[in-house]
Amino acid sequence: MADGPGQREQDTRKLIVATAERLFRTLGYQKTTVGDVAKELSMSPANVYRFFDSKADLRDAVGRHLMGEVEAAVAAIADADGPAGERLRAAFLCMGKMNQERYLSDHKMHEMIAVALDEAWGMVVEHIGVLEGLLARICADGIASGEFRMSDPVAAARYVKTAMVSFCHPQLLEECAQIPGPTAEDMLDFCLAALRAGITPSTRNA
Repeated sequence: MADGPGQREQDTRKLIVATAERLFRTLGYQKTTVGDVAKELSMSPANVYRFFDSKADLRDAVGRHLMGEVEAAVAAIADADGPAGERLRAAFLCMGKMNQERYLSDHKMHEMIAVALDEAWGMVVEHIGVLEGLLARICADGIASGEFRMSDPVAAARYVKTAMVSFCHPQLLEECAQIPGPTAEDMLDFCLAALRAGITPSTRNA
């Protein structure tokens, strides 16, 4: 059965996003115009504007696509079998590796993320919320199995996420790269030991 108009429009939208991402990587976000994207696709700028209201709207679509890929990878880890500690370790190492490959070695994409963090913070907060939910699900499995001696999986996920932020955040990856300190593996060992021992601020102050 032939694709309908809705599917064709969805395919065109995906093609525009993929082309914009490629141009952001080669020309840089600031230098890329909607006209550049349209020219690359042999279409008019007006056609691009049928799908995206502005360059910022197109940037957000690229950002959501990239963030969605990270969310999908972490979701697959959360859904996998195995001890919660191993999955939590895998999730953070996966986030760090994906963000490092995409942004640390690609300064033009790093520029786009910096702009997105300044101008589209809502999108970033939404992404953080999705990841926190997935991490909390892993922690809940660990609590249910007795692997983690904590009662609140959301708090557990946030503690570890905060401890690991410099190994996962696109900007902090670059800014903290040369600062001496524990490795991601070392910090994960520390966090998992705390989860297994049930160490929280409330137990520390007891």
